[in-house]
Amino acid sequence: MYRLLTVLLFGATTAAGAQPLPAPAAVRRIADSLTRAFVAERGAPGVAVAVVRGKDTLLLQGYGMADIENEAPATARSVFRIGSVTKQFAAAAVMQLVEQGKLRLDGPIGEHLPQLPETWKPVTVRQLLNHTSGIPSYTSLGPVWAARWGEEMVPDTIVALTSGKPFDFAPGTNWSYNNTGYVLLGMLIEKATGRSWGDDVIERFARPLGLSDTRNCMNEPVIPRRADGYENKDGAWVNTKYLAMSQPFAAGALCSTVGDLVRWNRALHTGKVVSAESYRMMTTAEGAALRGARQYGFGLQVDSVAGRKAISHGGGIHGFITANTWVPSAELSVTVLSNSGTAKSGELLRKLTHAALGVPLAPPKALVP
Repeated sequence: MYRLLTVLLFGATTAAGAQPLPAPAAVRRIADSLTRAFVAERGAPGVAVAVVRGKDTLLLQGYGMADIENEAPATARSVFRIGSVTKQFAAAAVMQLVEQGKLRLDGPIGEHLPQLPETWKPVTVRQLLNHTSGIPSYTSLGPVWAARWGEEMVPDTIVALTSGKPFDFAPGTNWSYNNTGYVLLGMLIEKATGRSWGDDVIERFARPLGLSDTRNCMNEPVIPRRADGYENKDGAWVNTKYLAMSQPFAAGALCSTVGDLVRWNRALHTGKVVSAESYRMMTTAEGAALRGARQYGFGLQVDSVAGRKAISHGGGIHGFITANTWVPSAELSVTVLSNSGTAKSGELLRKLTHAALGVPLAPPKALVP
């Protein structure tokens, strides 16, 4: 869980600029049809999507049910857990602190977190950001971690889950997606700012950028319009397993709406959140990160669609799958939020992105009689 979901944007070969962008009304019609089909084919009980290209809102709408038991429909303002899309918020916060001189990108994390195991202390902030630390990820513990999903945990307890285990590899020598690393980044943010991770998100991003529904998604508070999460069991929707939401922390604990993520995408990718150099590092795989299967920077990965650069990240957490991308050359923001732990949100996002760029969609498979 809180995993990166690779958004499958590859496969189209049209060169950037060669394909004229379709009219908004045409995109809206296709995107609406694609999303209705996604729900009708039981991709998820509910989904909210946003497709915004430049100044044109091509689609901003909810479909299906946000809460099956209470028959509450999904809308564009439904609040979903966004899983590992949280990581780009954490990475941006760290980069702001680096710019302010409160953290050093290549400084050892033990400078700020003396309670860590001795072997962890030399790991650098950069290595946490791009998943090259080698520190074992607690979400890879399998049944050992699953047995404790219901426990509320402070960050030190989360760290203790893997603190006695050997490194996956020597720091800075390889790449492996790592949720413990982003928990540590949340701890660094708290230490540098003197406030909680959740409060920092509100003060640093939500209030200044008008992200009124983006917050630390704890179970206990009443969050208006919050969607419930589901899994598909033998063809029927069932409530997802309970997860104490203190556990994801800065690795995956935020919830948001499609409207907020449109605003976030535009702010982050047009220079309103971090400096140009910080943004370059966030969107560039370097060093040992180049050995990974993905072009992963800091909380973001770079893909391509129809010959265009696309900057993406997905997220999976109990009962929810998120896909989110930005195509700079078209100022295109596409977000899919779904409340099923098995939803193929990345596939829907790929189709919506292609539709917005005028890339021909593959014809549906013929039904076998």
